[in-house]
Amino acid sequence: MKFAIIGAGGVGGFFGGKLAKNKEDVWFLARGNHLDAMRANGLRIESPEGGCVVPPGKMTDNPSEIGAVDTVLFCVKSYDTESAAEQLAPLLSDETIVISLQNGVDNEEKIQRVIPRGVVLGGVSYIYATITAAGVVTHTVGPTKIIFGCLQKKNPLITEKAKRILDSMVNAGINATLAEDIQSELWKKYIFITAVGGMTALTRLTLGEILRVDESRQMLVDAMRETEMVGRARGASLPVGFVDQILELLKKYDNNSRSSLYHDLVHNKPLEIEALSGTVVKYGRELGIPTPVNQAIYAGLLPYHISQSQKI
Repeated sequence: MKFAIIGAGGVGGFFGGKLAKNKEDVWFLARGNHLDAMRANGLRIESPEGGCVVPPGKMTDNPSEIGAVDTVLFCVKSYDTESAAEQLAPLLSDETIVISLQNGVDNEEKIQRVIPRGVVLGGVSYIYATITAAGVVTHTVGPTKIIFGCLQKKNPLITEKAKRILDSMVNAGINATLAEDIQSELWKKYIFITAVGGMTALTRLTLGEILRVDESRQMLVDAMRETEMVGRARGASLPVGFVDQILELLKKYDNNSRSSLYHDLVHNKPLEIEALSGTVVKYGRELGIPTPVNQAIYAGLLPYHISQSQKI
């Protein structure tokens, strides 16, 4: 199966590397110093699960060099969604499946509006990985997982294609699942990452440090509950007591981690704040649901995003 990885960072680099290691036909669309290093030395994946080096050859910044593919794994930052989607045309046929593995709950509809052909599936990824040097992606701790599925009413042809993609992922050693209700999965991750991302970036603290103080822990919980209320109001099917389940789960892990939002902040990069707390605030206003904690996080981090975006 022929794959195009759009954005060879922590998510795209790691999962694309797994697929390439298993001899799938994988192309990486990247840019800048990261692309230059991959063209010269390949893409190196470092991971407790086992590393690999994807040899040079199928790394480019020109989609026309790749041609039509079976599957696009769309892994760019949410603020680049439309601009990256506009580059996809040379990769697409009527049969192409595009799977968004981004942060947020509205990227799929943005991509589908832009692309001339192909079908977009929803997807979520769980992984702590980042570019640690040009040409190097490092997975540090925790599970790695992909969940994806159809957003609309089931289409037998699309479902069959999705199953073939799933088989390729599983055969490559990726913990992948085809979801019956991908909207629910999108919101489950969104509730967690919006609060944890916002709080670790706003406070510059680890998740463990936030959880150890009653006031900051309560702020984290309130941020999750606001997003949960918005998600339910927008039709997401979520388990009863979902936020409490997250908190119980967090007790079982070493919480010395921060978020990609924090990482981007301290490395002077634009932030995905519009896709996270910003979208919660927007939806809350539309639905008449108060979101004061997300509003505070959004207001606190938006100036950083604006200032870094203006430097690009």
